[in-house]
Amino acid sequence: MVPGTFRGERQTAGVILVDRPIWAAHGRRFAHLVSDESFDELHAFAAQLGLPPRAFHRDHYDLPDAWWQRAVDAGATPVDPRELVRRLRAAGLRVRRERPARG
Repeated sequence: MVPGTFRGERQTAGVILVDRPIWAAHGRRFAHLVSDESFDELHAFAAQLGLPPRAFHRDHYDLPDAWWQRAVDAGATPVDPRELVRRLRAAGLRVRRERPARG
């Protein structure tokens, strides 16, 4: 099995990545959708899916669980959450949340 893939899933050459919808919020589960290439590519892919701009948070889109298969069918590559963050960092696209300065 290729690192970063799930059993039964294949690694592809795509640069749009999606983890599993395991993140709970607002009474449902969400996945994260990222690009390891560019934000322009990510925004174009999200627009193609019909995700609203409000779903974008610094460096990723929150993808509702009901949309997960649609993203994969459109070409997103399923990866483990750790692999998703590793590739986002390697591409220089990881944006950290600013924390208030301690006084």
